[in-house]
Amino acid sequence: MKLDADARYAESHEWIRKEGDAFVIGISDHAQHSLGDIVFVDLPKAGAVFKAKTSFAVVESVKAAADIYLPIGGKIIAANERLTESPELINQDCYGEGWIVRIESDASGDWDALLTPEDYEKIAGTEE
Repeated sequence: MKLDADARYAESHEWIRKEGDAFVIGISDHAQHSLGDIVFVDLPKAGAVFKAKTSFAVVESVKAAADIYLPIGGKIIAANERLTESPELINQDCYGEGWIVRIESDASGDWDALLTPEDYEKIAGTEE
């Protein structure tokens, strides 16, 4: 299982990374492996506002459909439109080209409450 050392993680298997004044969000390597080949991503619209821990997108794979939850509350400033034509980018590069959304947020307390890569590895590593 690959981890991004600069990211924080939610127990629901999303990652979030600070990039300048924004945050980038996607699903973890563990999550994409568990889902299998991703065939569709339902993206939110830019400008939409979500509270922390609410579903903002759906990822469908050959195995299942899964809701994706926002680790911290915020406003969507960009969705990765490349996923519409190439959802497999999540399988190929979940921490890079397979990002799902960028948000702006002032919820720094939520960031501090997320799992470090080491803590996430302990949780995800024990799942079947």
